[in-house]
Amino acid sequence: MKTAVFATLLATAAAFAPAAEKASSSALSSFKDDYGAIAPLGFFDPLGLVADGEQERFDRLRYVELKHGRVSMLAVVGYLVTAAGVRFPGASDVPDGFAAFPYLHTTEDGKTVLMQMLAFFAVAEMVNRDAFGLAEFPGDFRNGALDFGW
Repeated sequence: MKTAVFATLLATAAAFAPAAEKASSSALSSFKDDYGAIAPLGFFDPLGLVADGEQERFDRLRYVELKHGRVSMLAVVGYLVTAAGVRFPGASDVPDGFAAFPYLHTTEDGKTVLMQMLAFFAVAEMVNRDAFGLAEFPGDFRNGALDFGW
């Protein structure tokens, strides 16, 4: 019994011993100090998407991640607003949530709403891109129009 208790105590003490750090590759070490690289994982790339260390690919993935995150946040706000009962003019009959999809495809008002959404997405895509090379960092969609001093 004493041996089992001693072995258990020894095993739990070994859990707190410092682990030997593996040397990272030079390709990944180029991103180790970038935004999002935090302890204890450091730069976390489980799929090896930037294993080659190419800065241009890393910046493109960062740009896409920020853009999709912002679109997702707007989608949640849109869902909450429609769940609260707020509707655009001409779309007062559109149900909220997933029930809106069949309605949008089968009714004339729904098709009008879809065209409005398509037009909005097209304009937002044209306006919120770095067409003039003014971005200071990946995901900077200000285009020189807004500058709050950051």
